[in-house]
Amino acid sequence: MTTRALPEGRYGPVRGNTARRWRVWVYGAVAIVVSVAVAWVAYVNLGPAPIEAERVLFDEQPGNAMSVTINVTRDDPDKPGVCIVRVRDISGAESGRKEVFVPAGENNSRLTTVVRSIDRPVTADIFGCSYDVPSYLSSS
Repeated sequence: MTTRALPEGRYGPVRGNTARRWRVWVYGAVAIVVSVAVAWVAYVNLGPAPIEAERVLFDEQPGNAMSVTINVTRDDPDKPGVCIVRVRDISGAESGRKEVFVPAGENNSRLTTVVRSIDRPVTADIFGCSYDVPSYLSSS
């Protein structure tokens, strides 16, 4: 079987696959850049927190208050931090909140605080922790 050549004037010049290869490389590079960006954003948002706390103990106090003990773990013991502890009433609504100053010191710190509530508290949890300590909480 022989291959017939097309008439030159009828169909125009024959093009190669260079345009298709160029597009494949560009789309591949864009896909890699987008994938790396998504992975970096996921790591920053879902990766390990630099400072975090765990509730160890909570105990009901008289007068709609609750004593809460937390363990704070952080990656930089030279920086002070702040943790927000909250209590909840029987319906699950937040009924009290307190910012707890975590002074610079060890990697692991155990702190106890009393959180006042507008209703009888039944449980306590930690809302979150940060190194961004408000000026009214700092010890200096």
